[in-house]
Amino acid sequence: MKAGAISVIAVLLVLLVATVYFAHSAWTALGPAEEMPPWFFRMMIGGIFFSVVVGGGLMGLVFYSSRAGYDDDAGHNDGSGAGLT
Repeated sequence: MKAGAISVIAVLLVLLVATVYFAHSAWTALGPAEEMPPWFFRMMIGGIFFSVVVGGGLMGLVFYSSRAGYDDDAGHNDGSGAGLT
């Protein structure tokens, strides 16, 4: 591995450790999870599920658009102004 790749990996690992530390400290500052009402967990699970479904759907549309050829002409500007409405 090159020194640049090792540097990038090291920086990303430091960011990961800092993120986990921050998340843990924020979670423990809120108190025990048993004190949170059940509706809170249902809403959290619903929000996570909705985010994953929307993100997965958008990624699916991106891959479909790329494979179907809809993105082939994007970015090719001949200067005529055609297609700009």
